[in-house]
Amino acid sequence: MPVYTYDVTMTCSGCSGAVTRVLSKLQGVEEFDVSLETQKVTVKSDSLSEQEILEKIQKTGKAAKVAA
Repeated sequence: MPVYTYDVTMTCSGCSGAVTRVLSKLQGVEEFDVSLETQKVTVKSDSLSEQEILEKIQKTGKAAKVAA
């Protein structure tokens, strides 16, 4: 199963909570981890592309990009 990692600018627990809410409602996400401390989001999904997930994270208003 593909695992995608993103760099997401999150300054508080409200920010990480917004990302968590979006990913928990997103159909096709098997597992995810949102880390406020490292500013990283990791997502496992068989049915969603890296770009589709990135777009959903960006819709929360957070600056996000695919991690290098």
